[in-house]
Amino acid sequence: MNEEEKIITEESSLPQNAEHAEAQPDPGQGQTSLSDSVKTLSPGQLVLKRFFRSKLSIVGLAVLVALFLICFIGPFFCGDVSYDTVDLNGAPQVTTEPIVFVVDGVEYTMYDIQYTPSINMKDYPSADHLLGTDEHGRDVFVRLMYGGRVSLTIGFVVVLLETLVGVIIGGIAGYCGGIVDQIIMRIVDVFYCVPQMPILFICSAIMSANEINGFARIYWLLLVLIVFGWAGTARMVRGQILSLREQEFMLAARSMGLPAGRKIFRHLIPNVMPQLIVSMTLGLGGIILTESTLSFLNLGVPPPYATWGNMLGCLTSGDFTIISNFFNIWGPAGICIMLAVLSFNFIGDGLRDAFDPKMKK
Repeated sequence: MNEEEKIITEESSLPQNAEHAEAQPDPGQGQTSLSDSVKTLSPGQLVLKRFFRSKLSIVGLAVLVALFLICFIGPFFCGDVSYDTVDLNGAPQVTTEPIVFVVDGVEYTMYDIQYTPSINMKDYPSADHLLGTDEHGRDVFVRLMYGGRVSLTIGFVVVLLETLVGVIIGGIAGYCGGIVDQIIMRIVDVFYCVPQMPILFICSAIMSANEINGFARIYWLLLVLIVFGWAGTARMVRGQILSLREQEFMLAARSMGLPAGRKIFRHLIPNVMPQLIVSMTLGLGGIILTESTLSFLNLGVPPPYATWGNMLGCLTSGDFTIISNFFNIWGPAGICIMLAVLSFNFIGDGLRDAFDPKMKK
C-alpha cells in the first residue's frame, strides 16, 4: 500500500470513529454521583429499621396496640353495660305462700306464687356475655376492658411522672456536682433503699383506715407509686450526665456562655433519651404487676371498680369452685396481664438493641 492509499484509508475511517465517540456518554456528564445513588438514613430512621427487624418487638407492638384498642375503644360499643352493671336475667326464684280460707264450712287453700328475678352469676360464655359473668353477675368481658383502661393508664402515668421527676433531680445532681450532688444523691439513696412493697402495704392500710375509696384511692395509689419510684431513674440520669458533661460539645456550650438550664435540658438530657426510653418501656410492665399485686390483695383499686388485678381477687375468696370450674372468670385477666408485661418487655428489648450504636447488622 502506497502513501496516498494509506492517507485515504485513514481519512475514510475518521467519520466512523467520530460517530462512535459521539455515541459514548461523557464521563463527566449524565452519571449519578455516589451521594445520589446511596440513600442516607437519619439516626431516627436507623433506630426504626433496627427495631422493626426484631420479630419479637413487632409481635409485642402488635399485641400492645390490640390491647389498647380493645380497652379504650371497646367500651363505647357496650351500650348501657358498664363495669358494675349486674345482670338480673338469671333463673327466677319462685316462692309460694299458702292462703287458707273457709267458705260455707269448707276449707280452701290457695297459693300465692311470686317470681323474683335473680342475679345471673357464674354464667358460662354465651352470645349475651362473651366471657360469661362473675360471682356478682357482672359481665367479665366488659370488666376486662374497663380494667385494662385503669391498669394501663396507671402504668403510663406513673412511668411518665416518675421519669420526669428522676430526670430533673438526676440532671441537676449530675451537672452541678460537688456538695449539691452529694446532698441529692444521699436523698436518692434513702428512697432507693426503702422497700417499696411494704411501704405500699402500709399506705394502703392507712387509706382503708381513713375510708379513702373510689377514684380518690386510685389517685393516692398513683402518688405513692411515683414518690417511691423515681430514685432509679435519677441515679441512671446522673451517671449518664457525669460521663457527658466533659465531652467536646459541652465544652463548646460553656464557651458560648449558655445558662445551666439550657445546657442540661437542651444538650445533656437529649443524649440520655435513648436510655430513658428503654428504661420507661421496661418499667411499664413492673408498674402493671405492682398495681395488679396490690389489687389482688384488696390493697389497690377497690371493687366495684375494675382492674386486671382485682379481677383476680376471686382466687382469694376461698370459693374453690371458681378456681376449678370457672376459668372464664379469672383466666382472661391473668392472660391480659401476662400479654401486657411480655409486650412491654419485648418492645424494651427491641429498643435497647435499636439504640445500641454497636449494632451493625
